[in-house]
Amino acid sequence: MDISAAGLLTDMQAIKGELQPLTPPNSVAPQQDFSALLTQAVNNVNGLQQSTGDLRNRFELGDESVSLEQVMISSQKSSIAFDATVQVRNKVVEAYKTIMNMPV
Repeated sequence: MDISAAGLLTDMQAIKGELQPLTPPNSVAPQQDFSALLTQAVNNVNGLQQSTGDLRNRFELGDESVSLEQVMISSQKSSIAFDATVQVRNKVVEAYKTIMNMPV
């Protein structure tokens, strides 16, 4: 299966849309629960990793509808999402430690 430039562009635009804020910069964003956002992000990463595992298994079993390119792109997406989640976690822990070390 060939990778089409239009397909890659569509995927990249979808990822860009997920990363950009939903509200314009000058408007007031509605309050959201941080734990809900964190849970949603972790579930998203988990879904990407499960999807990648499924694609890998299907490819290894010889499924003609799954190409190596699809498996590798899915693997990279889940890897990047996991790395980003780990970096956010590290920043949250660092901020927590900074706050806990502040004099009262």
